[in-house]
Amino acid sequence: MAQTSVYDFSATTIDGAEQPLSAYRGKTLLIVNVASKCGFTPQYTGLEQLYRDYRARGLVVLGFPCDQFGHQEPGDEAAIKDFCSLNYDVTFPLFAKIEVNGANAHPLYRFLKQQAKGLLGSEAIKWNFTKFLVDGKGAVLRRYAPTDTPAGIGKDLEAML
Repeated sequence: MAQTSVYDFSATTIDGAEQPLSAYRGKTLLIVNVASKCGFTPQYTGLEQLYRDYRARGLVVLGFPCDQFGHQEPGDEAAIKDFCSLNYDVTFPLFAKIEVNGANAHPLYRFLKQQAKGLLGSEAIKWNFTKFLVDGKGAVLRRYAPTDTPAGIGKDLEAML
């Protein structure tokens, strides 16, 4: 059966449990490939702020650690979880490390890239902290570049939540 929304996928949480994304049905999602040793890592602060500011209105930020760009996520899940908690007080859901490009790309990311192409129609994720905005019906609305700040995305959220 063809996948038609993000709700058709599941992913492993950072604690090792299988999580169907259908559990987020009706929520606005901001799905981000994250890394602990990236120039964009300080965006964790802004992502957490978005989550705290808008979760009561239906936003959930989902973080997917990825080590495909400059080996900037070298740790295992326990190290990633500790880093995010200790350095950025992250409370939004984090998932197990995945690949976002190539033959081993997570099926969710294959779907996201098909639904919202990047610069010049490219599907490939170019770097860490690429963000996808998904509506409450599971449709991918927009793709944001790593340089797009969480504060800037907040303006878009304000209009839709």
